[in-house]
This record gives sequence, structure tokens and C-alpha cells, in this order.
Amino acid sequence: MGLTTGFLTIGRQDRPYEKVEARLKTWKEFIKKLPPEEIGKQGARCMDCGIPFCHNGCPVNNLIPDWNELVRRDRWQAALEVLHSTNNFPEFTGRICPAPCEASCTLNIDDNPVTIKSIECAIVDRGWEEGWIVPQPPAAKTGKRVAVVGSGPAGMACAQQLARAGHAVTLFEKADRIGGLLRYGIPDFKMEKPAIDRRMRQMEAEGVEFRIGVEVGVTISVKSLLEGYDAVALTGGAEWPRDLEVPGRALPGVHFAMDFLTQQNKRGAGDDEARAAPRGTISAKGKHVVVIGGGDTGSDCIGTSNRQGAASVTNLEVMALPPDHEDKGLTWPDWPLKLRTSSSHEEGCDRDFAVLTKRALGQRQARSDRMRAHRVGEGRRRPHADEGNRGQRIPDQGGSRAAGDGIPGAAAPRNDRAVGRQARSARQHRGHRDGLQDLGAETVRGRRHAPRPVAGGLGDPRRPPMRPRHRRVPDGRELAAAVATIVELL
Repeated sequence: MGLTTGFLTIGRQDRPYEKVEARLKTWKEFIKKLPPEEIGKQGARCMDCGIPFCHNGCPVNNLIPDWNELVRRDRWQAALEVLHSTNNFPEFTGRICPAPCEASCTLNIDDNPVTIKSIECAIVDRGWEEGWIVPQPPAAKTGKRVAVVGSGPAGMACAQQLARAGHAVTLFEKADRIGGLLRYGIPDFKMEKPAIDRRMRQMEAEGVEFRIGVEVGVTISVKSLLEGYDAVALTGGAEWPRDLEVPGRALPGVHFAMDFLTQQNKRGAGDDEARAAPRGTISAKGKHVVVIGGGDTGSDCIGTSNRQGAASVTNLEVMALPPDHEDKGLTWPDWPLKLRTSSSHEEGCDRDFAVLTKRALGQRQARSDRMRAHRVGEGRRRPHADEGNRGQRIPDQGGSRAAGDGIPGAAAPRNDRAVGRQARSARQHRGHRDGLQDLGAETVRGRRHAPRPVAGGLGDPRRPPMRPRHRRVPDGRELAAAVATIVELL
């Protein structure tokens, strides 16, 4: 590292936000860019640690000190090459990743970490502006065909890596647009969707074929994929929301978060209301909204509700109020438990902690208009209502969100459970093909004499349900390596 005292002489400067009043009037991104000169100074704060703990914290395995130093030296194109060496889509992670690398930064010991996320985003954004990001088609084709099922960040990364290796890749998506959770789960004010579209154009030029509106197991059978492709990569997402099993849950006006968020993203994409909300419009306009769940999905619902014009937003979290600051001696360099206030929280909501939702109330079978909740007691492993606590009624005029996108386990394609059975028995078949090893994905041989393997299980089929979204890109790269190995052995 060139400027060894940079962390002593240069203060931390992160990207500013537009004012709340201005950003609530639009669905556009509201984070302001820093000039390249300032980004270079922030890169100079990287302190040449003996052990770069940011590598431990980064779920994408980014070579953070390397591109910090290159930016400091004004070698932006070289920094972009280093960034792309571990991350296919830095503009995605640079916008939606919570930056655990910064929590692991040595300078975070005194709450002044390097602005790693801002530098990452600045590098890739400048790469697009300068025209440095171009398709990378393979020099030669292998003649092998690979099907990738699911077009979220894991599927897109897997498809791009395989296409660049020379395989003919087809990416299947059951929705009407490519992108998975990036397209329909992340609000536009956090990541505008042209970022996905330009990556699609790059991937098409590299040889990836996109097939939308195709649900494997329904529109097309798993058998046809096994027969028509040399390998199949399963990169599906979690679509079984965590339900709130309380009386009144079935009342009109109580919705899953993803149903709510998807409708708004479809409107932002230009869809009319009939296409955006075929099962009925979900809108927070003029309503008192209760968002149940304090994670990222709940935060997205808060920001969306405020932009739609909610009369009020209340956020309930079953866990106790965390401390404002962590004990660095106990937590660093790990991700700490502490109170986090997102940009959506800052835009306006009443937050309450240690609250257990007990019932949704409404006039007979009319819309839900209030929620009954209890204060959660302490001293047990599971949340429970305090004894003698009669509960509190919270106004909710048809805008409740059962927030959270975790699931007990991802299901196999709806009409073909064979893949699910094969995945469960993968370990029994491992090694059947000349010492074939699991290189980051479950290797599934299929039936005893099946000629085509299924390299399956990343994204939510492989990872725990609540695995962070930003982990999906390296998942895709790992599976692509496993698929390439399988194809070579055929």
C-alpha cells in the first residue's frame, strides 16, 4: 500500500443521500455520487493491514485492499479488472449489500471503516460510463449445452461464467422478466432495473440465451432438460413466504411482503394495473400500515409504503431492542448485533421492539383494520407474551405486511418431485462417476442409467433460507465451476 498514514490524515467520507422530502417523491435511487478525487482519497485510507479482515467479512471474496490501492493511484480500469475477478455484478452488491466487509475493517474498531461499498460502486459505475465493460465471448466453443434454472443473481452469475467458458447456456426464468429477487424483490429506489438490463445485453453477446415465462416442471418437464442438455444447474429462489399463523390472518388487507413489493416494481417497469396486480391491487395510499418484521424486507416495505402515500407506518419486531453500539472487543471483526436504522426507517415510521403479533382484527369478514400485539417477555429461548399482558391494539387499515422472505426449505419444481428426491440422495451417489467430487454444488446423477447429470442446489435450494442475498453471486460462480467439471467428465 502506498499511503501508509492515509487513515490518520484523511477522514471517512461516505456518499450522501438526497433529502427525505425529495426522495419520497420519486422511485429513483437517491444516493449521491462522490467525485473520483474523493473516492481516491477514501481508498488511501486502507491501512495495509497485516491481516485484511475485510476479506473475512466480504461474502463475495472481493480483493478489497487491491482495488482500494489502484483507485488511490487513479488506475480505475485496473481496479475494475480486479473487482470483476471475483464479482460478476459489482453494481448489484455495491447497492444492496449491507457491507459486512466494513464491519470487519480494522478501522471499524473506532467506528471509522474504509468506505468499501462506496468505492466498489464507484469503480463499476465508472466502468460503465467509460465503456470499459464489454462482452467477453469465449475464444472457442465446447459443444456442450447447459441449462440454468432460475435467473436471480446466482443463476445470472452461473450462466455468465459457463458461457465465457465456451458452453452453450440457456437461462430459464418462470417470471416475465429476468432478474429474480433483484427484479421483483428489491425496490427501484434501492436499485434501478436498467442495471439488470445492461448486464443481460452483455450476457446475450457472450452467448447466453434467455427464456422467460418457462416454469420447469410445469411449462417444460425436468426429463426434457435432462435429455436435451449435458448438465442442468438449479439456481431457484425462495418463494414460500414465512406466514403469520394468528387468528385473522386470512382477513383482506393482510399481505405477504413479496406480493406487495412485486406489484410496485411491475408498475415501475411500465406494466398497467391489470398486469401488475392480476389478483387485486395492494396499495398503502392513505392507510395506516403495519409492517411485521424488522429486517431488510420490512425496511423495503416501509420505504415503498411511504412513497405510495401511507397515512402512517408502524414497524413491529419480535426481538428485543438491540444496543445502539456493539462491544468491539467481543464482536469485531464479526458482524455485530446492534440497532440499525436504514434509509427507509429515516423516511418515517414508528418502530417498536419485543412485540409479538397475536391477532388481526376486523369487522366480521371485512378488511383488517387493527392488530392486537403483546409485549414479549424475557428469560426464555422463544418469544412469549408477558403474563398478565392483555395486549395493545394497533390501527391497521388494510396495509399489514407479513414481512420476511425466508422459508423452511425450497420446494422442487411443482409437477416433478424427482429432482427433489435426487437432491436428497446426492451424497449416496457422490463419487459414482470416476471420483467426481462436489466442487461447491450437490452433484446429482439422476436415475441409475441417466445419461445427463443435474448439478443442482445453490441459491435457496442449497443455502439456508435466510442466507443473505449478496451471497448469491459467489454461489453462482462456485456452481459454474462444478458444472464445468461435470461437463468435462462426460
